[in-house]
Amino acid sequence: MKKKLLTVLAGFLVLTACAPNFGEPEEIVQETENESKEKAIIPEYNISDSYYKAILSQKEGEPSYKPGEARGLVAEQLNTRLDIDEFETGLMRVAQETFSTDTYLFQEGQYLKGDVVKSWLARKKLGEKLKNAQAEAKAKDKNTTGADEKYVEVGLNPALPEGSNLETLYSENPIYLAHILEHNYLIRKDDTVELGGVVIGLAMNSVYYYKQQQGYAREKKISREELLAKGKEMAEVVINRVRSTKGLEKVPVLIAIYEQEKKSSVVPGNFVAKSVVKENSNNLGNWEAIDEDYFLFPSDEATNNYRDDAQMFNRFKLEIEDFFPNYTGVIGKAFYKNGELNYLDIEIPMQFYGKGEVIAFTQFVTGKVMDYFPNYITLEVNVMSNSGQEALIVKEPDKEEPIVHVYR
Repeated sequence: MKKKLLTVLAGFLVLTACAPNFGEPEEIVQETENESKEKAIIPEYNISDSYYKAILSQKEGEPSYKPGEARGLVAEQLNTRLDIDEFETGLMRVAQETFSTDTYLFQEGQYLKGDVVKSWLARKKLGEKLKNAQAEAKAKDKNTTGADEKYVEVGLNPALPEGSNLETLYSENPIYLAHILEHNYLIRKDDTVELGGVVIGLAMNSVYYYKQQQGYAREKKISREELLAKGKEMAEVVINRVRSTKGLEKVPVLIAIYEQEKKSSVVPGNFVAKSVVKENSNNLGNWEAIDEDYFLFPSDEATNNYRDDAQMFNRFKLEIEDFFPNYTGVIGKAFYKNGELNYLDIEIPMQFYGKGEVIAFTQFVTGKVMDYFPNYITLEVNVMSNSGQEALIVKEPDKEEPIVHVYR
C-alpha cells in the first residue's frame, strides 16, 4: 500500500542536511567534451550544502539530465546494490575536499566512453592472443597505422596464462579491478561553465570469484595491501590515458581507490586512498589514506572495533525489545570516518495492528534516540511493517529536536 507523509513540507526537509536554498534557475552556456557549446541550466534548488548541484542539459527548451557515457556499467561490474550506491555517492563525498560544493557543479562522466572503460577492465593478452588481436585491429581500421600494443593491449587486469589447471591460474591471476567511474566537476566563468576537474574512481575486488570446477564455487581473497598496491599501479596507467583523452589534457584529476565488499556482505565497501594530479601534470601526487568504514550493529566485528558504540546500540535494542511485544529485530548500519561514528541508519521491522500502535511506538523510539545516541552524528530510524514504511525519525548533528514522520 502506498504511504503518504502526514506533512508535505516536513517530508521535503527530511532530504536536507540544512534548509534548502531556493533561487531562480539560470540558463548558461556549457563548453562540452566535443569543444562545442550548448545551452544548459543550473537548477534553482540546492537541497543541501553537502551535495553538488547537477547541471542539466537544455533540449528543445526543456531541461534534461545528461547521463554518463559509461552509464549502466557500474551495475554490471559491482557485487551488490550497496556497493553500487556507495561507490557513486562515496566518490562524490571524496571529491568535496578537492572540488567544493560551493564552487563546482556536478555532471556524470562525459569523456570515458563505455567501450573504453570495458576495454580497460579486461585482462591483458599474451602471445598468440595479442598477435591475433593486433591483426584484427589492423583489419578493422585501415586508417590506424601501427596497430601495436598501445592500441590493443589496454586491459589493466592480469593476463591469464595458458595451462590446464584453471583453479591455480585463476587464483594466481585474479581480477583486481572491478570498475572505473568518471565524474566531471564544472566551474562557472561569467555566463558559461567549463570543465574544472575530473574524479576517477577505481573499484578494486577484496574477493575474486572465478569459475566453478566439479560443482564448487571458488573465490580468492585479496588483502587490503595487495589491492592497494595493484590500484596504485593501475592509477599510473589510467592517468596517462586520461591525459591522452581529448578534453582532459590539462584539468586537475582526483583518483580514488575503492575496496569492494564480498557478495554476501550486508554493508558496503569503502574508499581507502586518493591522489590528486595537478593541472597540466601526469604525476600522481602523494597517496593519502582515507579512513572510512561501515559496520553492522549488532555484530562481532562492530564489537571488536567499536565496543562502546556497540554496547550503546545494544542497550537501545534491548529497550525496543522490552517495550513492544511484536518485536522482530533491530539492525543498524554505521558509517565511521577517521575513527569516529558519523552516520547511523537503523531499521526496525515490526508487526502492527493499528495506527495507534505505530504512533505510540514512534514516540517511544524517538525518546530513546534522544537518550542514547550522541548529538554529533546523523541518525536515521526507519520503522517498517509488512505494508511498507510506517515511520521515519531523522536526527541531524547539533539539532535539539529530531524530524519525525508517521506515514499514512
